[in-house]
Amino acid sequence: MDYINQFLFGILPYIAGAVFLLGCLVRFERGQYSWRAQSSQTLDNGPMFRWASIFFHVGILLLLLGHVFGLLTPQWFYHGLGLSTSTKQLLAIVAGGIFGAVCFIGLTYLVWRRLFNERVRANSAPADTFILLLLYLQLITGLLTIPVSTGHMDGAVMVQLANWAQYIVTFRAGAWEFIVDVHWIYKLHVFLGLLMFLSFPFTRLVHIWSFPVIYLGRSYQLVRRH
Repeated sequence: MDYINQFLFGILPYIAGAVFLLGCLVRFERGQYSWRAQSSQTLDNGPMFRWASIFFHVGILLLLLGHVFGLLTPQWFYHGLGLSTSTKQLLAIVAGGIFGAVCFIGLTYLVWRRLFNERVRANSAPADTFILLLLYLQLITGLLTIPVSTGHMDGAVMVQLANWAQYIVTFRAGAWEFIVDVHWIYKLHVFLGLLMFLSFPFTRLVHIWSFPVIYLGRSYQLVRRH
């Protein structure tokens, strides 16, 4: 089991990171016409879809920011702000529960629409369905960590996971040892996250890189009826 844990949580993160970065660069260089969200909005643009899309995007972005700051913020920093480890865990549980619920509502409808709306399903590539189901499974496992986390409110497991992430991004050896004895639901959540990084360059998720910041200051497009 040590060899499996070392590969999954000590070696696989670097494989996933390399595929993520190099894959995105190659796709941008070689396949720019496929670099888009591939929206199916024209196939089904009802109010349910619009609200589900908003809920999903708002929820997933807030969860992503929460994971980045939660895992990569050193203990000395939030302790310096007067925030204890247990309090930080409580904040993470509350915020993660709210953002996760918002995302779950939106994503549940999007998954149903992708699988059971005939027009959308007929125009979906296998990668579209795969990445949506992977996101859904990742979200569900993340939500399942909440009741597990309430069983150890001292924040010790949260620190272990944060140490793992910080050791990985700073290229320090032995990162996998921090995660070897945590509950299996955390391991599954981390593994699915790494699988998302591996899949990222080959799916529509690449459009995240093209967040249209300049659109905020761009003039409106003029469209005239004939």
